[in-house]
Amino acid sequence: MSTENTMSTSEVVRATVSEVPLNAEHAHNAAWSPECGAVVGFSGIVRNHDGGRGVASLSYSAHPSAEEVIAEVAADMAAKYDGVRIWVGHRTGPLQIGDAALVAAVAAAHRGVAFAACSELVDTVKTRVPIWKEQGFSDGTTEWVGVSD
Repeated sequence: MSTENTMSTSEVVRATVSEVPLNAEHAHNAAWSPECGAVVGFSGIVRNHDGGRGVASLSYSAHPSAEEVIAEVAADMAAKYDGVRIWVGHRTGPLQIGDAALVAAVAAAHRGVAFAACSELVDTVKTRVPIWKEQGFSDGTTEWVGVSD
């Protein structure tokens, strides 16, 4: 009888777009399983500046397909990286400085796979998921980020 237990398939634990605040510790704990020796996490946090200007407010808007697309991105990463467990979420609505806008956690048997999958997951969410950011600056101006002309 073998005592070795290894993960041979991947799983998307959760992929969501929501106005509900995101919790990195929750994502980490949900992604982990006893077969995983590594959990790599990412938290994209709202900061108080952008491009040398002070940020006073921030709000994210999502296309109705955003949750479907984030689920597709997570599934693509699960198919590409064997033995990973993925949790990813993106906020919508108004956020405050210090709030988490994007949280991802990827668990795997080994750190190399977890780091690679988490990095690619975050980059792909940022490029593929139709979510746009409206920033309000301290000088009273606003700017949309992620909206094509």
